[in-house]
Amino acid sequence: MNELQEIEEQRQYIKKVSKINENKNLKYTILTMGCKLNENDSEKICGMLEEMGYSRTEDINKANLAIYNTCCVRENAEERLFGKIGELKQIKKKNNLIIAIGGCMMQEPHILEKIKKSFNYVDIVFGTHTIHKLPEDIYKVIEKQKRVEDIIDIDGKVYEDLPIRRDSNIQGSVTIMYGCNNFCSYCIVPYVRGRERSRKPSDIIKEVKELANKGYKEIILLGQNVNSYLRSEMEAIAKGTLKDEAGDYKEIDSFAKLLRAINKIEGIERIRFISPHPKDFTMDVIEAIRDCEKVCKFIHLPLQSGSTKMLKIMNRKYTKEQYLDLVEKMKKEIPNVKFSTDIIVGFAGETEEDFEDTLDVVRKVGFEQVYMFIYSRRKGTPGDEMENQIPEEIKHKRFDRLKKLVEDQIAIDNEKYVGTIQKVLVEGLSKNNENMLTRKNRNK
Repeated sequence: MNELQEIEEQRQYIKKVSKINENKNLKYTILTMGCKLNENDSEKICGMLEEMGYSRTEDINKANLAIYNTCCVRENAEERLFGKIGELKQIKKKNNLIIAIGGCMMQEPHILEKIKKSFNYVDIVFGTHTIHKLPEDIYKVIEKQKRVEDIIDIDGKVYEDLPIRRDSNIQGSVTIMYGCNNFCSYCIVPYVRGRERSRKPSDIIKEVKELANKGYKEIILLGQNVNSYLRSEMEAIAKGTLKDEAGDYKEIDSFAKLLRAINKIEGIERIRFISPHPKDFTMDVIEAIRDCEKVCKFIHLPLQSGSTKMLKIMNRKYTKEQYLDLVEKMKKEIPNVKFSTDIIVGFAGETEEDFEDTLDVVRKVGFEQVYMFIYSRRKGTPGDEMENQIPEEIKHKRFDRLKKLVEDQIAIDNEKYVGTIQKVLVEGLSKNNENMLTRKNRNK
């Protein structure tokens, strides 16, 4: 069965469940853990559920179906998930609640085993490659009272035309590729999301045009490593293992060309993308950012560590000097470019000298935003097996030093905006203050 046939089969299950749910006023609740990719997956889940006759509620006590879309990047996510599942046991008895757990964490064998043994009242377990089969899974639970485990270990396929219910009517996320080939030694993602697979350019352009027609102003292109978009496909074409008989890659065969194509779409005012990898930031991408007026001049450039030694241990495939050279090249080519980054504190073997290298890069680049993480060991990754794990006390002290440096830099940087007028895109109410609005300019 090909991808189109599989999606059509799931549409038939959507109709079956919708008929069963007719006039019942059933509600669902969804908890999304993790990154923008997980959020985009959840929007597709919500789209399918609402076509099946469920409406969304934030009150778990009113829900007939509870979905948890999990992330496995941080260890404390496991503890949070198990706590949340435990809370559902009594609600399940009262509401005949259907419980479905999906996402990255379900691709980890030890987590799956834990759910089987300790939470046998969970009805559906699905992985990152089987989200599209949720209608079928729900139908089996309703009609056959059957517990469903829908996990596959292969890299999965790319499925188009899934229903989607977006949380915003201004900003739309568009996944351009799935999986990752980098295997950083601290990261579990390649093991749970599989190898890189890119969507066809025509499908991406079609989705962005549909968003533009609906009045969306900002597009966020998503992938684990967006600047390697289509790399695997083009390599396969060069080797003769993939034939481009339909001409899918004739006009657009790289991330840079995709940016230029989306930049031409009328109605879209801003284009952002996350996350790129420094080792794959080629000149054609830098030039596309420079030339395309809609592409925001704000680049998320993950550092992880400023130490060349630590970067090698992390399997990041660039040095401190190469990273700084890349930043300088971008600053030269792209006027007023700004940067955000990710930094891991306390990876195995990190010395005081290594940490000082990280602080040095932060001082030299002057990031607008820094997402800081204390290293969390992940079972199944090389980092978990390494010796010289850093004591938690040292990790936290280093984290506090980094946090202070970043906050001091940002406070000074923000002063330059005082008294200026900026064109911003208002995203909605602030999460922290309902009397304020959240906004972004092109360099934030």
